[in-house]
Amino acid sequence: MEIAVVAQGRAYVRQDLGQGSSFDAEWLALVYAVEVAASLGQTDVALLGDSATVIGQACGRVKCRGDAIAHHARFIATIPAGTSVRVRLIKRTQNLAGIALARLHDR
Repeated sequence: MEIAVVAQGRAYVRQDLGQGSSFDAEWLALVYAVEVAASLGQTDVALLGDSATVIGQACGRVKCRGDAIAHHARFIATIPAGTSVRVRLIKRTQNLAGIALARLHDR
């Protein structure tokens, strides 16, 4: 798996994250996005993603099942105290992180 986060106009990419599903990658990207935001000193954070299932689970609108339970717990635990995090669904064509990954592979 590989994931990307775009923050303040810069792409942060992690590769060679092992095997997993697209849902696993989406959750890892959300966790990484929180970590990047914290490293940039951000305390009011908007996370954007294109997976309706994962975004719904992260927001609490969709019940987590199976592996998503642990992913959600890790996501929540990663958010620093005093940080406000909003998660919003966007279209795949608007997902700058996905575009950054596609450019790595000339897709």
